[in-house]
Amino acid sequence: MSLAARIQEGSALAWADLVSLYAPLIESWCRQLGVEAAARADIGQEVFLAVHRGIAKFDPTHPRATFRGWVWTITRNAILQWWRRNEPAGTGGSTALARLSEIPDPCVDAAGDSPPTDSNDLANLISRALDQIRPELEEHTWEAFWKTAVLGQSATRVAEELSMTSMAVRQAKSRVLRRLRKQLGDA
Repeated sequence: MSLAARIQEGSALAWADLVSLYAPLIESWCRQLGVEAAARADIGQEVFLAVHRGIAKFDPTHPRATFRGWVWTITRNAILQWWRRNEPAGTGGSTALARLSEIPDPCVDAAGDSPPTDSNDLANLISRALDQIRPELEEHTWEAFWKTAVLGQSATRVAEELSMTSMAVRQAKSRVLRRLRKQLGDA
């Protein structure tokens, strides 16, 4: 079952996986959008509370739905609320208004549909998810996946090294990728 489905069923282990996987990503999104360090943990808590309250409405079967995208939307809204609560009070005059209009609005940046991109965010998320699912996998399945998907070796070469058929290597890779998508909440 996917992470989203396990959370919908109320699994405590799924919640632990969710926090382990997504808390660092939420922290990164907040940092990239200029949220001060002291507020990032509070926003993270707001996001997890909103996930708890809204998980029943998340439909992983929707063609364009991704769990990470849904969490981003919740995070973006929490960041926007934080910005609104912490806006400095305006002080007068047209000169002040002209100067303020020259400053980029962080709320506009956070309003996009796509999360801010840090080249390491996705890689780190996938790495955490792989660490979570690896104990569930047989060693030869993991080796076949790792050598083909990560190291880029051919299925034929890996099959020879692991005394498997090429088809078995491709199936192992596919099985791990399918399980990874489920762990991320997207399948």
